[in-house]
Amino acid sequence: MKIPAFILALLVAHCAVAQSDTANCPRTDLSNGPLHARFYLPDPVKGFYRSTRFDWSGVIYALDYKGHSLFGKWNSRYDPTLNDAIMGPVESFTPTGYDQARPGGAFLEPGVGILTRPDTARYSPFRYYPIVNTGYWNITKAPGAIAFRQDLNAAGYSYVYIKTITLDANNASMTITHTLKNTGAQAIESDIYNHNFFVFDTLDTGPGRVLKLRWTPVATPSDPAMFDTLAAVQGDSIIIKEPFAPRRSFYTILTGYRNDAADYDLRLEERRGKIGVRIRGDRPLVKLAYWASLKTACPEPFIHIKAGPGETTTWVLTYDFYTLNP
Repeated sequence: MKIPAFILALLVAHCAVAQSDTANCPRTDLSNGPLHARFYLPDPVKGFYRSTRFDWSGVIYALDYKGHSLFGKWNSRYDPTLNDAIMGPVESFTPTGYDQARPGGAFLEPGVGILTRPDTARYSPFRYYPIVNTGYWNITKAPGAIAFRQDLNAAGYSYVYIKTITLDANNASMTITHTLKNTGAQAIESDIYNHNFFVFDTLDTGPGRVLKLRWTPVATPSDPAMFDTLAAVQGDSIIIKEPFAPRRSFYTILTGYRNDAADYDLRLEERRGKIGVRIRGDRPLVKLAYWASLKTACPEPFIHIKAGPGETTTWVLTYDFYTLNP
């Protein structure tokens, strides 16, 4: 089919604008020797990600380790306000105050800011919500560490949120430390999860991609037939059975963990590339999802946080990167 010239011109212009926007996005990098991480920085005007689903801080668009790349572009579509046009170990908070807000009223999405509820529809993470107040972001760097600080002052909801990412100088380890201080009049309570958009080198998802747990999982997929075609539970692991094709994916909830932070301990391994990552948290899981598509495999661990007025809450995630024996 021949594409009309005017449509082709619009497509070319859109791609040029997207590339220009990406080229001008503020960014920085961090290294400790074994690990080299590259970040897009939060910015309400020029930031790579300006949507409302994910926390704007800590967006790692590439992480290199021993000749391997562990994050990168997985989504062929890009727009700064697209909900999932993002990369890396990015985090999402369930909103505070959405159900209480009337149409036109305000609610809170930590890591983004104050948003507007436009209508009576239920909240959807896949929808963009108008942003009223992004607060003030400040980024500081030290040897082997970068800190993202967001100060938000608004009627009802105010906080100081700090995410510090540290690369261990002696090990191939990355620690993400979070501090949320509630400086407002309303409590902040949320389930937060890390989507973990892992991209192993240039490999598509296929046999050899394994998610390993400390416990025996039970899978409850949204599409059992698709899950059974693409994956299987084997003991403490979820294995991929066949190569993925475009537009094929699965999503499943995994249960079997205890109410114990020790069970927030999982490994995602790419045995074709002989590379793996271990992910641990210091809070109990309240939910664990696993989503995989052609370019990415994403274990999504959820925890619960709460900070009343004047209270501070903290949580820590640790990523250990390793190579596999032949």
